[in-house]
Amino acid sequence: MLVIRGLTRAGLEPFDFDLADGECVSVRGPSGGGKTTLLRAIADLDPSTGDLSLDGAARESMPAPQWRRAVCYLAAESGWWEDGVGAHFPDPDAACALLPEFGLAGEALEWPVSRLSTGERQRLALARLILIAPRVLLLDEPTSGLDPETTELVEKLLRDRLENGVSILMVTHDRDQERRLATRSLHVENGRVSEESP
Repeated sequence: MLVIRGLTRAGLEPFDFDLADGECVSVRGPSGGGKTTLLRAIADLDPSTGDLSLDGAARESMPAPQWRRAVCYLAAESGWWEDGVGAHFPDPDAACALLPEFGLAGEALEWPVSRLSTGERQRLALARLILIAPRVLLLDEPTSGLDPETTELVEKLLRDRLENGVSILMVTHDRDQERRLATRSLHVENGRVSEESP
């Protein structure tokens, strides 16, 4: 379980929150309201204060990279630091086995990043994250660039992760998607976080 007490940073008011194993909670609110700020603070990507723990282990008790591998943030537009797709996947065999579940052929690892569409970038970035095997996924609009058929593939993968105890906190503007995946919803506006019904 992810436990958050008094988390705050610039642009985010203090808040408390528990995310259970295998639970998906949606995050919604107006643009610029603080949704991405919230996810980045939880992932310890920006300076913040508060007490966070995962399965009883405090965030402060572990090196930042270890926390970020367990509590992984996926940006709406992920970074790519090499020219080739395959360079971003340390285990090509595991990647080749997973990519068809995203509607992508294993040969995608041979592509240059420059040829990827927005939707392909989103799917490959999520595959890269899933292969790390985090306990918590912090997803910032993971299907915004996908068509309905591909969105369905991604949602199936996310449901599989939920069934295996992975927790998900997901920014989405798709109310139907929210109803399909989430059991609770957070509303973020002007840096204030409140819980709503999905």
